[in-house]
Amino acid sequence: MSLASHTIEDLVALCRGRDQRAQFEVYNRYCRAMYNVALRIVKDEHYAEDVMQEGFLKAFTKIDDYRQEVAFGAWLKKIIVNYSIDFYKKNGRFAQEDLEKTLYKLEDGDSHDGEPDFTNLKATQVLDSIQSLKDSYRMILTLFFIEGYDHEEITEILGINYGNCRTLLSRAKESLRTKLQGV
Repeated sequence: MSLASHTIEDLVALCRGRDQRAQFEVYNRYCRAMYNVALRIVKDEHYAEDVMQEGFLKAFTKIDDYRQEVAFGAWLKKIIVNYSIDFYKKNGRFAQEDLEKTLYKLEDGDSHDGEPDFTNLKATQVLDSIQSLKDSYRMILTLFFIEGYDHEEITEILGINYGNCRTLLSRAKESLRTKLQGV
């Protein structure tokens, strides 16, 4: 019998029993989305593939920790994001001091609380502009705009305090605005 018709809850239950066919079905359902998540962070197709696969292995070994408090996809995505960032840091492509160098107090009038106006731009132009930013800006914009994490989640993921998160995000948005004005 095919597992394609099973719900994700049924598949997770089977995965807890170490059913490899269920694991393969879960992998097939989520691999494209998780690959894209990893790719946006590590910026290399081959590394993204490795990170995604390692993330799935970790998820399957930790499947008993999944308590269904959030959707399975969100739980898996958090594993992939964390694994991607860890990989990026370990391979020297995202130095922690980059975050610290970009953080400073905004002077009066420099704060931009509104979101950038992307109405006349194509999504690919915006994504390309984000990818061309320096790593710390690219990372925080990806987590905030693309992955949908809030400030508290980003502070946990990046290991920075709340004030630094808001400042870094504000600076990244301003840098993106500047790039997009030239598009």
